[in-house]
Amino acid sequence: MTKLNSSQSALADGLLNAGCIKFGEFTLKSGLSSPIYIDLRRIISFPKLLAQIGEAYLPLLHNLTFDRLAGLPYAAIPIATAVSLQGDYPMIYPRKEVKTYGTKAEIEGEFHAGETALVIDDLATTGGSKFEAIEKLTAVGLVVKDIVVLVDRQSGAKESLEQAGYSMHAVLTITQLLDYWEETGNVEKEKIEATREFLK
Repeated sequence: MTKLNSSQSALADGLLNAGCIKFGEFTLKSGLSSPIYIDLRRIISFPKLLAQIGEAYLPLLHNLTFDRLAGLPYAAIPIATAVSLQGDYPMIYPRKEVKTYGTKAEIEGEFHAGETALVIDDLATTGGSKFEAIEKLTAVGLVVKDIVVLVDRQSGAKESLEQAGYSMHAVLTITQLLDYWEETGNVEKEKIEATREFLK
């Protein structure tokens, strides 16, 4: 069991208090019923938490080589902006839908072919949405090697990205969060156990 450092534990508490991670009964996009729901889009309503999140990415980025951040729409754009402000990194983002007017840009922001883009996302589940974004970035000549997420749900994303030649890094894993909340008593034991069972 990996212990959280003080900034990670403050982040774990912040995510729980802001309702970004909820326990109960939720129907997922896949139709499955889940005892946990992770909604990181809510963080935009909590500026202090958003700044904390931006800071929490920095230690991971210090070991990586890249020219600019690429935030994935929509949930990770505010996160990438926070990281960009905290670390003074230039940022771009691939559009979900390509504009049919003006510059018809697929990627917003300034970049040059041959540069390395570090993908920033909020959550990693299976890795599917990451591949779509990577394709858009590489199509304009950018190089992608690393993806950094806030929470790894540990549902196969890391492995499928690695098979394709990319490295994924996470600020927190779902296992670390559950262990921490169980230890602090912030979440009832039954809910933690039900979530562990569900994530198996």
